Amino acid sequence: MKLEISLFRFDYKSDYLPYYTKNYIKINNEKNLVDILDKINIEEPFEYRSTENFNLVINGVYTKASITIDEIVRNFGTDLIIEPISIRRAKKDLTIDDSDFKQRLELLEKFIDDEDRQTYQNYKLYFYASNTINYEYEYIGDALLLLASNLIEKNSSNEKEILEILSQYECSAQYHTNLENRVFNLDKEIEEKIQAIRKKLQLTKNIDEQNFIVDKKSTSIAFEKLDNIGEIKHYFDNFNIAYYKGLKEDEKTSSLLTKLNAKLINPSSMRSDLALETFHLNSEFTMKLASTVMLDAFDNSADLLVVDDEKLFSLFDANRKTLKDISGRDIILPVIHTSELAKLATGLHEEVKQTLNKHSVDPELV
Repeated sequence: MKLEISLFRFDYKSDYLPYYTKNYIKINNEKNLVDILDKINIEEPFEYRSTENFNLVINGVYTKASITIDEIVRNFGTDLIIEPISIRRAKKDLTIDDSDFKQRLELLEKFIDDEDRQTYQNYKLYFYASNTINYEYEYIGDALLLLASNLIEKNSSNEKEILEILSQYECSAQYHTNLENRVFNLDKEIEEKIQAIRKKLQLTKNIDEQNFIVDKKSTSIAFEKLDNIGEIKHYFDNFNIAYYKGLKEDEKTSSLLTKLNAKLINPSSMRSDLALETFHLNSEFTMKLASTVMLDAFDNSADLLVVDDEKLFSLFDANRKTLKDISGRDIILPVIHTSELAKLATGLHEEVKQTLNKHSVDPELV
Protein backbone atom coordinates (compact mmCIF):
# COMPACT_ATOMS: atom_id res chain seq x y z
CA MET A 1 0.00 0.00 0.00
CA LYS A 2 1.14 3.52 -0.82
CA LEU A 3 0.21 6.83 0.74
CA GLU A 4 0.30 10.09 -1.19
CA ILE A 5 1.05 12.81 1.34
CA SER A 6 0.97 16.57 0.81
CA LEU A 7 3.06 17.88 3.69
CA PHE A 8 2.73 21.48 4.89
CA ARG A 9 6.00 23.38 4.79
CA PHE A 10 6.73 26.86 6.09
CA ASP A 11 9.52 28.78 7.80
CA TYR A 12 8.41 32.04 9.36
CA LYS A 13 11.96 33.39 9.08
CA SER A 14 12.22 33.04 5.32
CA ASP A 15 8.89 32.13 3.70
CA TYR A 16 6.17 34.59 2.79
CA LEU A 17 3.62 31.87 2.09
CA PRO A 18 3.37 28.18 3.03
CA TYR A 19 3.70 25.43 0.45
CA TYR A 20 3.22 21.66 0.29
CA THR A 21 5.65 18.94 -0.71
CA LYS A 22 4.49 15.66 -2.23
CA ASN A 23 5.66 12.49 -0.56
CA TYR A 24 4.86 9.00 -1.83
CA ILE A 25 5.27 6.53 1.01
CA LYS A 26 5.18 2.76 0.65
CA ILE A 27 3.95 1.15 3.85
CA ASN A 28 6.20 -1.59 5.14
CA ASN A 29 6.46 -1.98 8.91
CA GLU A 30 5.06 1.43 9.83
CA LYS A 31 2.23 1.23 12.38
CA ASN A 32 1.13 4.81 12.96
CA LEU A 33 1.52 8.34 11.67
CA VAL A 34 4.62 9.17 13.69
CA ASP A 35 6.35 6.28 11.90
CA ILE A 36 5.41 7.88 8.59
CA LEU A 37 6.66 11.29 9.68
CA ASP A 38 9.94 9.75 10.82
CA LYS A 39 10.30 8.07 7.44
CA ILE A 40 9.68 11.30 5.52
CA ASN A 41 12.09 13.14 7.79
CA ILE A 42 14.95 10.81 6.89
CA GLU A 43 14.57 11.56 3.18
CA GLU A 44 13.48 15.18 3.44
CA PRO A 45 14.02 16.77 6.89
CA PHE A 46 11.30 18.98 8.32
CA GLU A 47 10.23 20.33 11.71
CA TYR A 48 7.89 18.24 13.88
CA ARG A 49 7.96 16.29 17.13
CA SER A 50 8.72 12.58 16.88
CA THR A 51 6.24 11.52 19.55
CA GLU A 52 2.82 9.88 19.44
CA ASN A 53 1.32 12.80 21.39
CA PHE A 54 2.25 15.30 18.69
CA ASN A 55 -0.84 17.21 17.49
CA LEU A 56 -1.54 17.73 13.81
CA VAL A 57 -4.27 17.87 11.18
CA ILE A 58 -5.10 15.24 8.55
CA ASN A 59 -7.43 16.31 5.76
CA GLY A 60 -8.92 19.01 7.97
CA VAL A 61 -9.45 16.76 11.00
CA TYR A 62 -7.49 17.28 14.23
CA THR A 63 -5.72 14.27 15.67
CA LYS A 64 -2.47 12.97 17.16
CA ALA A 65 0.50 11.28 15.52
CA SER A 66 -0.49 8.10 17.37
CA ILE A 67 -3.31 7.51 14.86
CA THR A 68 -2.70 4.14 13.20
CA ILE A 69 -2.21 3.55 9.49
CA ASP A 70 -5.37 1.42 9.43
CA GLU A 71 -7.38 4.24 11.01
CA ILE A 72 -5.96 6.74 8.54
CA VAL A 73 -6.80 4.70 5.45
CA ARG A 74 -10.23 3.70 6.75
CA ASN A 75 -11.24 7.29 7.57
CA PHE A 76 -9.24 9.45 5.15
CA GLY A 77 -8.13 7.20 2.30
CA THR A 78 -4.60 7.17 0.91
CA ASP A 79 -4.43 10.76 -0.40
CA LEU A 80 -3.54 12.86 2.63
CA ILE A 81 -2.88 16.49 3.48
CA ILE A 82 -0.93 16.89 6.73
CA GLU A 83 -0.86 20.31 8.38
CA PRO A 84 -0.05 21.93 11.74
CA ILE A 85 -2.85 22.50 14.23
CA SER A 86 -2.76 26.22 13.43
CA ILE A 87 -1.70 27.43 10.01
CA ARG A 88 -2.17 31.01 11.14
CA ARG A 89 0.39 30.48 13.91
CA ALA A 90 2.74 28.18 11.99
CA LYS A 91 6.35 28.64 13.02
CA LYS A 92 8.25 26.02 11.09
CA ASP A 93 6.55 23.22 9.18
CA LEU A 94 4.30 21.34 11.62
CA THR A 95 5.35 23.33 14.72
CA ILE A 96 3.54 26.45 15.87
CA ASP A 97 3.79 29.42 18.20
CA ASP A 98 1.43 28.38 21.01
CA SER A 99 1.84 31.46 23.19
CA ASP A 100 -1.88 32.28 22.88
CA PHE A 101 -2.73 28.84 24.28
CA LYS A 102 -0.33 29.31 27.20
CA GLN A 103 -1.54 32.83 27.90
CA ARG A 104 -5.15 31.73 28.51
CA LEU A 105 -4.02 29.59 31.45
CA GLU A 106 -3.16 32.76 33.36
CA LEU A 107 -6.89 33.35 33.90
CA LEU A 108 -7.09 30.38 36.27
CA GLU A 109 -3.55 30.51 37.62
CA LYS A 110 -4.57 30.88 41.28
CA PHE A 111 -6.50 27.60 41.23
CA ILE A 112 -4.01 25.27 39.54
CA ASP A 113 -1.10 23.04 40.45
CA ASP A 114 1.47 21.20 38.33
CA GLU A 115 -0.93 18.37 37.64
CA ASP A 116 -3.51 20.85 36.33
CA ARG A 117 -0.89 22.44 34.09
CA GLN A 118 -0.17 19.06 32.56
CA THR A 119 -3.88 18.43 32.11
CA TYR A 120 -4.23 21.75 30.34
CA GLN A 121 -1.31 20.83 28.08
CA ASN A 122 -3.13 17.60 27.21
CA TYR A 123 -6.12 19.71 26.11
CA LYS A 124 -4.05 21.69 23.61
CA LEU A 125 -5.56 19.91 20.60
CA TYR A 126 -9.03 21.14 21.58
CA PHE A 127 -7.86 24.74 21.83
CA TYR A 128 -6.76 24.82 18.20
CA ALA A 129 -9.40 22.41 16.87
CA SER A 130 -12.16 24.86 17.76
CA ASN A 131 -13.55 26.55 14.66
CA THR A 132 -14.27 29.58 16.83
CA ILE A 133 -10.62 30.58 16.97
CA ASN A 134 -10.63 31.01 13.18
CA TYR A 135 -13.07 33.89 13.64
CA GLU A 136 -12.39 35.19 17.15
CA TYR A 137 -8.65 35.15 17.88
CA GLU A 138 -9.19 36.16 21.50
CA TYR A 139 -11.51 33.24 22.25
CA ILE A 140 -10.96 31.90 25.75
CA GLY A 141 -10.47 28.42 24.32
CA ASP A 142 -12.12 25.05 24.83
CA ALA A 143 -9.02 23.84 26.68
CA LEU A 144 -9.58 26.38 29.46
CA LEU A 145 -13.30 25.58 29.66
CA LEU A 146 -12.40 21.92 30.10
CA LEU A 147 -9.86 22.76 32.77
CA ALA A 148 -12.42 24.96 34.54
CA SER A 149 -14.80 22.00 34.60
CA ASN A 150 -12.10 19.83 36.18
CA LEU A 151 -11.21 22.45 38.77
CA ILE A 152 -14.83 22.87 39.84
CA GLU A 153 -15.22 19.11 40.12
CA LYS A 154 -12.05 18.90 42.21
CA ASN A 155 -13.04 21.71 44.56
CA SER A 156 -16.62 22.91 44.33
CA SER A 157 -15.92 25.80 46.72
CA ASN A 158 -14.12 27.54 43.84
CA GLU A 159 -17.05 27.23 41.45
CA LYS A 160 -18.50 30.71 41.94
CA GLU A 161 -15.16 32.47 41.50
CA ILE A 162 -14.15 30.38 38.48
CA LEU A 163 -17.49 30.99 36.76
CA GLU A 164 -17.16 34.69 37.50
CA ILE A 165 -13.76 34.76 35.76
CA LEU A 166 -15.21 32.97 32.74
CA SER A 167 -18.23 35.26 32.55
CA GLN A 168 -16.13 38.43 32.73
CA TYR A 169 -13.88 37.37 29.84
CA GLU A 170 -15.28 39.08 26.74
CA CYS A 171 -14.96 36.20 24.27
CA SER A 172 -15.86 33.29 26.51
CA ALA A 173 -18.01 30.15 26.49
CA GLN A 174 -20.84 31.79 24.54
CA TYR A 175 -18.57 31.59 21.49
CA HIS A 176 -17.97 27.84 21.76
CA THR A 177 -18.60 25.78 18.61
CA ASN A 178 -18.99 22.03 18.76
CA LEU A 179 -15.83 19.95 18.26
CA GLU A 180 -17.67 16.82 17.16
CA ASN A 181 -16.88 16.95 13.43
CA ARG A 182 -13.44 18.48 13.87
CA VAL A 183 -11.58 16.08 16.19
CA PHE A 184 -10.90 12.47 15.27
CA ASN A 185 -12.69 10.04 17.60
CA LEU A 186 -13.73 12.82 19.96
CA ASP A 187 -14.54 11.60 23.46
CA LYS A 188 -18.19 12.54 24.12
CA GLU A 189 -17.21 13.66 27.61
CA ILE A 190 -15.31 16.61 26.13
CA GLU A 191 -18.43 18.27 24.75
CA GLU A 192 -20.46 17.27 27.80
CA LYS A 193 -18.04 19.10 30.10
CA ILE A 194 -18.08 22.26 27.99
CA GLN A 195 -21.86 22.23 27.72
CA ALA A 196 -22.13 21.80 31.49
CA ILE A 197 -20.02 24.93 31.99
CA ARG A 198 -22.20 26.86 29.52
CA LYS A 199 -25.32 25.81 31.41
CA LYS A 200 -23.80 26.89 34.72
CA LEU A 201 -23.17 30.28 33.11
CA GLN A 202 -26.77 30.29 31.80
CA LEU A 203 -25.64 31.00 28.24
CA THR A 204 -27.69 28.62 26.12
CA LYS A 205 -31.22 28.92 24.84
CA ASN A 206 -33.27 26.27 23.05
CA ILE A 207 -33.09 26.63 19.27
CA ASP A 208 -36.88 26.43 18.98
CA GLU A 209 -37.11 29.56 21.13
CA GLN A 210 -34.69 31.55 18.98
CA ASN A 211 -35.55 34.00 16.22
CA PHE A 212 -32.85 33.72 13.56
CA ILE A 213 -34.12 36.56 11.37
CA VAL A 214 -32.11 39.75 11.90
CA ASP A 215 -32.84 41.59 8.65
CA LYS A 216 -35.80 43.94 8.84
CA LYS A 217 -38.76 43.29 6.52
CA SER A 218 -37.89 39.58 6.33
CA THR A 219 -40.41 36.98 7.42
CA SER A 220 -40.26 33.28 8.19
CA ILE A 221 -41.75 30.57 5.98
CA ALA A 222 -43.46 27.45 7.31
CA PHE A 223 -42.49 24.20 5.61
CA GLU A 224 -43.95 20.72 5.73
CA LYS A 225 -41.89 17.87 7.12
CA LEU A 226 -40.23 15.56 4.64
CA ASP A 227 -42.21 12.35 4.97
CA ASN A 228 -42.42 9.55 2.45
CA ILE A 229 -40.92 10.55 -0.88
CA GLY A 230 -43.06 9.61 -3.87
CA GLU A 231 -41.94 8.55 -7.32
CA ILE A 232 -39.13 10.71 -8.68
CA LYS A 233 -40.29 12.32 -11.90
CA HIS A 234 -37.72 15.09 -12.30
CA TYR A 235 -34.01 14.56 -11.75
CA PHE A 236 -31.30 17.13 -11.02
CA ASP A 237 -28.52 15.61 -13.12
CA ASN A 238 -27.14 18.98 -14.20
CA PHE A 239 -27.28 20.58 -10.76
CA ASN A 240 -24.56 21.10 -8.17
CA ILE A 241 -26.19 20.89 -4.75
CA ALA A 242 -24.67 21.71 -1.37
CA TYR A 243 -26.41 20.22 1.67
CA TYR A 244 -25.81 21.90 5.02
CA LYS A 245 -25.88 18.91 7.38
CA GLY A 246 -24.67 20.65 10.51
CA LEU A 247 -23.70 18.29 13.30
CA LYS A 248 -26.20 15.62 12.33
CA GLU A 249 -27.02 14.44 8.83
CA ASP A 250 -30.69 13.78 8.07
CA GLU A 251 -31.06 10.36 6.44
CA LYS A 252 -34.20 11.30 4.50
CA THR A 253 -32.53 14.34 2.98
CA SER A 254 -29.43 12.36 2.05
CA SER A 255 -31.56 9.62 0.53
CA LEU A 256 -33.49 12.16 -1.56
CA LEU A 257 -30.30 13.79 -2.82
CA THR A 258 -28.88 10.42 -3.82
CA LYS A 259 -32.00 9.64 -5.85
CA LEU A 260 -31.84 12.96 -7.70
CA ASN A 261 -28.48 12.16 -9.36
CA ALA A 262 -27.19 15.65 -8.58
CA LYS A 263 -23.53 16.41 -7.99
CA LEU A 264 -23.06 17.00 -4.27
CA ILE A 265 -20.83 19.87 -3.14
CA ASN A 266 -19.44 18.99 0.28
CA PRO A 267 -16.86 21.38 1.78
CA SER A 268 -16.16 20.92 5.48
CA SER A 269 -18.30 23.93 6.43
CA MET A 270 -21.40 21.89 5.54
CA ARG A 271 -20.74 19.91 8.74
CA SER A 272 -19.85 22.90 10.94
CA ASP A 273 -21.60 24.14 14.07
CA LEU A 274 -23.24 27.57 13.82
CA ALA A 275 -23.47 28.33 17.57
CA LEU A 276 -27.26 28.48 17.33
CA GLU A 277 -27.91 27.95 21.04
CA THR A 278 -26.18 31.24 21.86
CA PHE A 279 -27.56 33.23 18.91
CA HIS A 280 -29.50 35.45 21.31
CA LEU A 281 -26.19 36.56 22.85
CA ASN A 282 -23.95 36.92 19.81
CA SER A 283 -25.93 36.79 16.59
CA GLU A 284 -23.11 38.43 14.62
CA PHE A 285 -20.84 35.48 15.39
CA THR A 286 -23.41 33.01 14.06
CA MET A 287 -23.83 35.14 10.95
CA LYS A 288 -20.06 35.00 10.38
CA LEU A 289 -20.23 31.22 10.51
CA ALA A 290 -23.30 31.15 8.26
CA SER A 291 -21.61 33.41 5.70
CA THR A 292 -18.77 30.90 5.43
CA VAL A 293 -21.27 28.13 4.66
CA MET A 294 -22.90 30.24 1.96
CA LEU A 295 -19.60 31.36 0.44
CA ASP A 296 -18.17 27.84 0.41
CA ALA A 297 -21.24 26.55 -1.40
CA PHE A 298 -21.27 29.49 -3.83
CA ASP A 299 -17.54 29.42 -4.55
CA ASN A 300 -17.69 25.69 -5.21
CA SER A 301 -20.29 26.35 -7.92
CA ALA A 302 -23.34 25.09 -6.05
CA ASP A 303 -26.65 25.91 -7.73
CA LEU A 304 -28.62 25.35 -4.52
CA LEU A 305 -28.03 25.17 -0.78
CA VAL A 306 -30.35 22.58 0.75
CA VAL A 307 -31.41 22.68 4.42
CA ASP A 308 -33.83 20.42 6.30
CA ASP A 309 -34.86 22.80 9.08
CA GLU A 310 -37.01 25.90 8.64
CA LYS A 311 -35.02 27.76 11.29
CA LEU A 312 -31.88 27.20 9.22
CA PHE A 313 -33.74 28.29 6.12
CA SER A 314 -34.58 31.59 7.83
CA LEU A 315 -30.98 32.02 8.93
CA PHE A 316 -29.56 31.61 5.41
CA ASP A 317 -32.32 33.01 3.19
CA ALA A 318 -33.90 35.80 5.22
CA ASN A 319 -30.67 37.58 6.24
CA ARG A 320 -29.18 38.43 2.86
CA LYS A 321 -28.25 41.99 3.80
CA THR A 322 -26.50 40.94 7.01
CA LEU A 323 -24.65 38.15 5.21
CA LYS A 324 -23.52 40.63 2.58
CA ASP A 325 -22.35 43.15 5.20
CA ILE A 326 -20.37 40.50 7.07
CA SER A 327 -18.82 38.74 4.09
CA GLY A 328 -18.34 41.80 1.91
CA ARG A 329 -20.01 39.94 -0.95
CA ASP A 330 -23.51 39.64 -2.35
CA ILE A 331 -24.15 35.89 -2.13
CA ILE A 332 -26.94 35.27 -4.63
CA LEU A 333 -27.26 31.58 -3.87
CA PRO A 334 -30.76 30.10 -3.68
CA VAL A 335 -31.60 28.26 -0.47
CA ILE A 336 -34.23 25.54 -0.60
CA HIS A 337 -35.91 23.44 2.07
CA THR A 338 -35.72 19.68 1.59
CA SER A 339 -39.53 19.38 1.47
CA GLU A 340 -39.59 21.82 -1.45
CA LEU A 341 -36.92 19.81 -3.22
CA ALA A 342 -38.99 16.65 -2.76
CA LYS A 343 -42.08 18.35 -4.22
CA LEU A 344 -40.10 19.55 -7.23
CA ALA A 345 -38.68 16.07 -7.78
CA THR A 346 -42.07 14.38 -7.54
CA GLY A 347 -43.84 16.86 -9.82
CA LEU A 348 -45.86 18.83 -7.24
CA HIS A 349 -44.94 22.10 -8.93
CA GLU A 350 -48.12 24.07 -8.27
CA GLU A 351 -48.00 23.17 -4.60
CA VAL A 352 -44.34 24.12 -4.14
CA LYS A 353 -44.86 27.53 -5.77
CA GLN A 354 -46.63 28.68 -2.61
CA THR A 355 -43.35 28.71 -0.69
CA LEU A 356 -40.85 29.24 -3.50
CA ASN A 357 -42.46 32.60 -4.27
CA LYS A 358 -41.64 33.78 -0.74
CA HIS A 359 -37.86 33.13 -0.97
CA SER A 360 -35.48 36.09 -0.81
CA VAL A 361 -33.66 34.61 -3.81
CA ASP A 362 -35.94 32.78 -6.24
CA PRO A 363 -34.48 29.37 -7.16
CA GLU A 364 -36.26 29.72 -10.54
CA LEU A 365 -36.99 26.02 -10.67
CA VAL A 366 -40.62 26.20 -11.81
